[in-house]
Amino acid sequence: MDRIRIRGGTPLRGKITISGAKNAALPLMAASLLTVEKLVFQNLPQLADITTMAKLLGQHGTQVEMGKGAATLHTPSISNVTAPYDLVRKMRASILVLGPLVARCGKARVSLPGGCALGTRPVDLHIAGLQKMGARIDLEDGYIVAEVPRGLTGAEIVFPQVTVTGTENLMMAACLAKGETVLVGAAREPEVTDLAECLVKMGAKIEGIGSDTLHIQGVNALHGTTHSIVADRIVAGTYAMAAAMTGGELELVGARMEHLQAVIEFLDRVGISVTSTKDGFSVRRAANTIRSVDVNTAPYPGFPTDLQAQAMALMTLGNDGCTIHESIFENRFMHVPELCRMGANITVNGATAFVRGVPELHGAPVMATDLRASVCLVLAGLVAKGDTIVSRVYHLDRGYERVEEKLAACGAEIERLAA
Repeated sequence: MDRIRIRGGTPLRGKITISGAKNAALPLMAASLLTVEKLVFQNLPQLADITTMAKLLGQHGTQVEMGKGAATLHTPSISNVTAPYDLVRKMRASILVLGPLVARCGKARVSLPGGCALGTRPVDLHIAGLQKMGARIDLEDGYIVAEVPRGLTGAEIVFPQVTVTGTENLMMAACLAKGETVLVGAAREPEVTDLAECLVKMGAKIEGIGSDTLHIQGVNALHGTTHSIVADRIVAGTYAMAAAMTGGELELVGARMEHLQAVIEFLDRVGISVTSTKDGFSVRRAANTIRSVDVNTAPYPGFPTDLQAQAMALMTLGNDGCTIHESIFENRFMHVPELCRMGANITVNGATAFVRGVPELHGAPVMATDLRASVCLVLAGLVAKGDTIVSRVYHLDRGYERVEEKLAACGAEIERLAA
């Protein structure tokens, strides 16, 4: 397996272009199952998860033509309604084919999903929603088996808790259901909005986009369209914290400040300046001291759980102590022992980590445990004294496009070591 070697101590300076959001691209690709016409996606990130989704869709009958930063997906017919374990286990977002398959074919057989080891992430809300729309669902040998011979029927579905993929799955299914579906307590993430806007381009009738209540009027068929995928706010937030940690200045081209308000407020309290530019926004440390600031993750528009590990890396250099509370996923502090190997002072009590700032971090061999933990260790390596070797970087490749190349172009001493 590849590793990444980093020699810390160089402030980052320059521009980094923020590619399309992985968490927007995956449901958009799944939406290709809803129409017999072609979908063309621009600003598509080149990531391992995108390749996995393309393979999954391919075995359903989707013709996928991948280019640099773009793709054309065409599903003139569904050849197979089974999403097999061997593909689904690699990526939890594979569950997103469930709603489109049931809506278009009246049946689906989808393996229970896998993905990063972040604790239990059940799909019961997806199943309950489809059942309210008339689907008969059984769990057989690790597969969700759904059937609705007469087609889905609109219903009011109230989410007891925020679910991003649940909202996306049921929104896609509702587009081809008979009558109106109302999703109450829907996720509001920009990636959900991006999917809704693309579905509208395809002929869907959706009201309330961007709010927590979506009204979807089913239509007989959807058509093709061209859609540019929204910039990845998590990647932008990650590079913003890299600039803050190293004491440099980065312009993040294509990034949208309005999608990162909670993060920008956090950075402002830390002592980091964020300024709008013509093409995105720039980030620089406004003072020598990094102020310690508490973090509480929450569904959008709160502080993203996907930036919690990166914020913790930043807070290891804080001038005092702070708490980081994780309210979304259990088991999302697996990066803590690795940061401590680099000299961080962190203790964990349940869903809360207590971070006491240290004068400096030290390079060490460390191991990534999930996607965001892997990039958190890269950030720590950028400021650590000496060399840091990050192993198991296949996690990193799931969500960050050519990260070592982009950081090296801004002055970082970083290289990939081939297996």
